[in-house]
Amino acid sequence: MRPTRTSCERLAALVLALILALGGCGSKDAEKHEKQLFAMDTVMFLTAYGGAGDAALSAAADRINALAADLDPEKAGGSVNALNAGAGGPVAVSADCLSVLDTALAVGRETGGALDPALYPVIRAWGFTTGQYRVPPRAELDALLAEKDTAAIAVDAAAGTVTLPAGMAVSLGAVAKGYAAQKAVQAMADAGAKHAILSLGGNVQTLGDTRPDGAPWQVAVTDPRDTGSYVGTLSVGQTAVVTSGGYQRYFDEDGVRYIHILDPATGMPVDNGLASVTVVTADGARADALSTALFVLGERGALDYAAAHEGVELVLVTGDGRVIVTAGLAAGFTENGGDYAYEYP
Repeated sequence: MRPTRTSCERLAALVLALILALGGCGSKDAEKHEKQLFAMDTVMFLTAYGGAGDAALSAAADRINALAADLDPEKAGGSVNALNAGAGGPVAVSADCLSVLDTALAVGRETGGALDPALYPVIRAWGFTTGQYRVPPRAELDALLAEKDTAAIAVDAAAGTVTLPAGMAVSLGAVAKGYAAQKAVQAMADAGAKHAILSLGGNVQTLGDTRPDGAPWQVAVTDPRDTGSYVGTLSVGQTAVVTSGGYQRYFDEDGVRYIHILDPATGMPVDNGLASVTVVTADGARADALSTALFVLGERGALDYAAAHEGVELVLVTGDGRVIVTAGLAAGFTENGGDYAYEYP
C-alpha cells in the first residue's frame, strides 16, 4: 500500500492554486505581504495587502497556530485531546472548540449524519491519522460504529463544557481548517488589513469584496485527475471556497483505492461517483463541514442541499468527467476545458 501524493506534489498543487487565486494585483498603491507556515498537517499561504500587512500576517499566523494546538486530538493540552481523555464526564473546553463542535454537529444533523465528529476511532483504524494505512476487518468497523452515539454528546455552552459518552472520541478535522481560515481573516481585519487571501490546503478565505485593484478574487478549482492543474476558476468576493475530494489523501491496496472520506453509516470510504466537492459560502467553518458532508451525500444529495439553502453554491467534479456548477457561480466561473463536460443546472 502507498500514500498517493508526495509532500512536493501537494505543495506544487497549493502553489498553483495560490497563484491563480491571487492573480496579478495591478494596484501600484497596494503593498503585498506574504507568509507561509505549516500547521494542521497543511502548507498554508497567507497574503495581505496594504501598510498593515505585516501585522495582519503575524496576527493570522498566531491565531492559526493557537487553533492548531487546541483542536488537534493528538495534542496534549488542547481542548479536543482533553475532551477525548475525559469521555464519560463534563470537560471544560475553549470557546473555539465549542464553536467548531457546534458547527460539526449542526451540519451532521442537517445532512442526516453525513458528517460525524465521533467517527474519529474509525478514521484511526484506517490509519488516516498516522499514515499507517490498513483495511480494517468488517467486524472491527462494526464494533467501533456500535460504540458511536453522536446524539448523546452533551454540550453545555453556558458552562463551557462538553460531555462525551464513555468510550467515545471525536475529531474536528472536517471543520478545523475552515474555522481557522475564518478566524485568521478576522484577525487580519482587526490588525487593519482590508484586503487579504488565505490558502489553507483546500480552504481559501478572502478578506475584502475585491482585490486592492478592484478586481474580483480568482480562486482555482483543482483538477482531481491532475492536481497540478484545475478545472476552472471562480471570480468571488469576500467568502470561503473549500474543496474536499478523494484525491487529497488515499492509499492503494491489492488494486483497490481507499480514500480518506468515510461514510459515517458504514465506516467505509465513500464511493459514489464524486471526485471533489467545492463549497462557496460566507462562513469558512460551515463551508469546510459542508464540503465533507456533501461529498458523502453524493451528486444528487449535494445539489438538493444547495438548492434548499440560500447562500451555498457548489462546483462538483465527477469521476465520469463532468463539472457541475450551481447557478449562483455560473456567471463567475471560467472553464479550463480539457476532457471535462461542463453543466450548469
